Amino acid sequence: MKYLKLFILSLLIIYSTNIFAQSPVTNMISQTTILNNDTLTDKYAWLKDKTNPEVIKHLEAENEYTDAFMLPTVAFQETIYNEMLSRIKETDLDVPYRISNYYYYTRTEKGKQYAIYCRKKGNLDAAEEILLDQNELATKYQYLRLGAFSVSPDQNLLAFSIDTTGAEEFSLFVKDLMTNEFLADRLDNVNSVVWALDNKTIFYTTHDHAKRPHQLYRHTLGTNQKEDALIYEEKDELFRISAWRSRSKEYIFLNTQSSNSDEIRYLPAGKPFGDFKIISPREQEHEYTIDHHGDNFYIVTNKGAKNFKLVVAPVSDPQQKNWKEVLPHRKNVHLTNIDFFKNYFVAYETELGIQKMRITDLRTNKHYYIDFPEPVYSAFPSTNAEFDTNVFRFSYQSFITPSSIYDYNFETREQTLLKQTEVLGGYDPKLYKSERIYSKTKDGKSVPISLVYKKEFKKNGKSPLHLNGYGSYGYSSPVTFSSSRISLLDRGVVYAIAHVRGGSELGRDWYDDGKLLKKKNTFTDFISVAEHLVKEKYTSSDRLTIEGGSAGGLLMGAVTNMRPDLFKAVVAQVPFVDVINTMLDETLPLTVGEFLEWGNPKEKLYYDYMKTYCPYTNVKSKKYPNIIVKVGLNDPRVGHWK
Repeated sequence: MKYLKLFILSLLIIYSTNIFAQSPVTNMISQTTILNNDTLTDKYAWLKDKTNPEVIKHLEAENEYTDAFMLPTVAFQETIYNEMLSRIKETDLDVPYRISNYYYYTRTEKGKQYAIYCRKKGNLDAAEEILLDQNELATKYQYLRLGAFSVSPDQNLLAFSIDTTGAEEFSLFVKDLMTNEFLADRLDNVNSVVWALDNKTIFYTTHDHAKRPHQLYRHTLGTNQKEDALIYEEKDELFRISAWRSRSKEYIFLNTQSSNSDEIRYLPAGKPFGDFKIISPREQEHEYTIDHHGDNFYIVTNKGAKNFKLVVAPVSDPQQKNWKEVLPHRKNVHLTNIDFFKNYFVAYETELGIQKMRITDLRTNKHYYIDFPEPVYSAFPSTNAEFDTNVFRFSYQSFITPSSIYDYNFETREQTLLKQTEVLGGYDPKLYKSERIYSKTKDGKSVPISLVYKKEFKKNGKSPLHLNGYGSYGYSSPVTFSSSRISLLDRGVVYAIAHVRGGSELGRDWYDDGKLLKKKNTFTDFISVAEHLVKEKYTSSDRLTIEGGSAGGLLMGAVTNMRPDLFKAVVAQVPFVDVINTMLDETLPLTVGEFLEWGNPKEKLYYDYMKTYCPYTNVKSKKYPNIIVKVGLNDPRVGHWK
């Protein structure tokens, strides 16, 4: 479990354990690259080749070193593991959701690793049908991960995909739910899957060598994949594609998207052999998404609206010239998405880093907001498969409140709690407190910080604190519940999230100020947060641990280089730390598309800037905090060497 070594590191700080282990020595084979009139020397480039036995030997030595380092804590690890496991209800059932005359749900059984997908016809007292038991599938493979899971419109067929290697190479299978037999159809290299309304046509996307979804195919059941029609191919490597069907079931959408541009096509779902038409051609810096209702498309767009606005356009001619404003742009409100139902629509907004759900009655045009009980929380739409409904389902959780599923009645505005994740062992939320505070940066910005701790916590600088951060791609770090985190809180550890620039917590400007030639704002924001927490005596630098994964791992590497004295220990999950070499290799997954996030180092302007913060490039001979790095050998996105 991801928190296990985090716990150990935090407790090592508390108890000041002295551990001696011999770290492995890595061979150095210099490789030089001339770029922008500069010479890059890489002594460890050979470690990229995982087919090289010497690379595997070195990685195994690193694992052995970690095990030796952690050896004195083995008994404590077992205690923590058993604690975490004791809070998890292994035999459980999620909340069923309705599609037409069936109720769908998943359940888990004690001692079994994977969820079981089921349904009941008519009502919840009916006999259970098992659609897919992943535990049975898993007996055939060493690794199993479920991708697509999509039932046909008539609910007689199930299309699902699985990856059996960990390399995210998914194959699609189709099961007849009436006979429990598998059809002969098998489609390889599948990403997203969409059924047409005829129940025999499947649209699916495939990816290229860099794991970029770039092609849309149409498959007719009973035919060979080689016969499938290529409907669309995106050749610009900055763009990737995705496909879905509207909740109204009337349209299939195909989105071609880069990090700052969208181009959406639409096709009547009942006419799978028709032609996709464009809503609005791609334009640089124009992002939009779409939903359908009646004779109209509703479009969330940033055209002349940095934080996005909502417009409506007729299905008959949805060009920009016919767009009419529904929700205007608001300077302090970030409109992130919409969901349309027969009589209502839900707009998802963020204001001052707080998520909101705005409900509008399409018959009266009146609107109101769903009330949430805590100052710091996360709320997201749950499964809402039906279009003609007065009930909206959402999930809610906070640092203190376990994940909870609610049904919200549009008409009465009543919230009904359907299920709250059970925390075994007598968890009492009244023992804990969460808050939102802010730290000031040198350029005058206020960075939100979300915290949680045991109520008896005192701000005297003596408590260990674990600080998490991400700050990339406009992703807003959510405030979520973790039963595993209780083991930290109960031992006096404070947990915090730094909502740094590069995310979208405070709107689109917050994202733009943490990317490309402003990327270092992400790092200095995090440092200002850490300094503020020390200054306000939430912790001290000798008791402060930090964690981030992927792009958040880049954050960890950068701030550790910049201020190694500020942190006691660093947890880096699949960290993206070799920025320049990675962004120079266009054969790698995601690289080209991410030029819009990080810049292209082949251009001197971006190269010079990257070189000032790239963690790998800026490692120096100095005293660093304790660091634990976790990687996956077959990770297709962030390789073991990145």
